[in-house]
Amino acid sequence: MTTITASPLTAESFNEFGDVIQTDGAASFEINQGMCTRFHDLAKIETSGPDGHPLISLARGKPYRLPLHLTMVERHPLGSQAFIPLSDNPFLVIVCQDNNGVPGIPQAFLTANRQGINYRQNIWHGILTPLHDMSDFIIIDRGGGGNNLEEYFFDQPYQVIVPE
Repeated sequence: MTTITASPLTAESFNEFGDVIQTDGAASFEINQGMCTRFHDLAKIETSGPDGHPLISLARGKPYRLPLHLTMVERHPLGSQAFIPLSDNPFLVIVCQDNNGVPGIPQAFLTANRQGINYRQNIWHGILTPLHDMSDFIIIDRGGGGNNLEEYFFDQPYQVIVPE
């Protein structure tokens, strides 16, 4: 089994797969008579296909044990998909480059507290993977007609570890 080590999630390391949603380094401005700071335009929401429209959902994920045995990744050909944590719990982010319609070798990232991600449309990625406690997330993705889910099962699983 091939082992993949998760690295810290940064905007630079994740750029080819999507957006890191965080306040650090984000454009911001005051609103509501200076009582609120808006961190603006943190991710590009993509929708295409029949009746495509953005939607907002909530998810509650159970924690996974490490090392993770990665057997499957998925992608959404008709829209982006964002996960924004509602807690300080880090989570694992797994992505793959596309290799002629199938995922390449996975890459793994570990989020910092309060960091979210937005996978670009048609990017191979792992499922939502909280690590420590039950964790709640806001999900922003695409609703509408058409098939917006492709799954790929690896012939051999990958083992994903997180350094201490």
